[in-house]
Amino acid sequence: MSTTTLGTRRTAPAPGTTPGNPTAPPRRRAAWVPTLLLLLGALYCLVPIVWVVTAATKSRAELFTTFTYAPGTGFLDNLAELSGYRGGVYWQWMANSALYAGVGALLSAAVSGLTGYALAKYRFRGRDTVFNVLLAGVLMPPITLAVPQYLLMAKAGLADTHWSVLLPSILSPYGIYLARIYAEAAVPDEVVEAARVDGAKDLRLFRSVALPMMVPGLVTVFLFQFVAIWNNFLLPYIMLGDDHKFPVTVGLYSLLAQGANEPALYTLVITGALLSVVPLIALFLGLQRYWRVDLLSGAVKS
Repeated sequence: MSTTTLGTRRTAPAPGTTPGNPTAPPRRRAAWVPTLLLLLGALYCLVPIVWVVTAATKSRAELFTTFTYAPGTGFLDNLAELSGYRGGVYWQWMANSALYAGVGALLSAAVSGLTGYALAKYRFRGRDTVFNVLLAGVLMPPITLAVPQYLLMAKAGLADTHWSVLLPSILSPYGIYLARIYAEAAVPDEVVEAARVDGAKDLRLFRSVALPMMVPGLVTVFLFQFVAIWNNFLLPYIMLGDDHKFPVTVGLYSLLAQGANEPALYTLVITGALLSVVPLIALFLGLQRYWRVDLLSGAVKS
């Protein structure tokens, strides 16, 4: 006699249902919560950008009389007026920002790459202490270092010069930290030892073997430092007195301060703020291919 009981036979739950309760909604539906939070965060970040874009298109009369997010008809006039303001001083500010951010970020990436590689691949006494001190530097707010840096630059006679903004921007504790982490992961010890066996000296080993492997990480350091220097306000505000040496952040602030007594300058400030974001967007779009290549190479290795 067969002892199989039809009532005890188990059936697989229907697709998209919870095994314990076939009628319950699928757990994947809970994914809308983080998606909603991300959308709200994106909206919070985009609203000011949309305002700047629309406000930059408005003339002086339209800026305070039309709907906030309604585009205007005065963008070209604002651009021409901004370019002609004080003989084109705004473009001097943009050139200064490009100098500070470009040269500072490039030198910072080079110093971070060398230091991070040395901390990752060399064993020497005090290495962990040096790294911990650098990590402490990451935790220090930049505002606490601005006044001591100014006193050092003034003592060296470099205050109110381009060097007073460039030199403090070269050393980036966070960049060194990223470079060390990336060097440990991207440069195998076996490759380094093989190059040493072949007779490669330390500098050539770094330049010919480690540096090509560290390019995506150094590009990240360069980008982070470029954005940090480009958006930096406090350091150049303290260091510089000549407005022809101002970066765009301090220049727009001075223009905004004048706008308190001359509201006609508000349209110039908004237009200048919009134009100051364009180089950063172009830099992100131009350098993202390095991250794409790095991700693809990681997928191939895995």
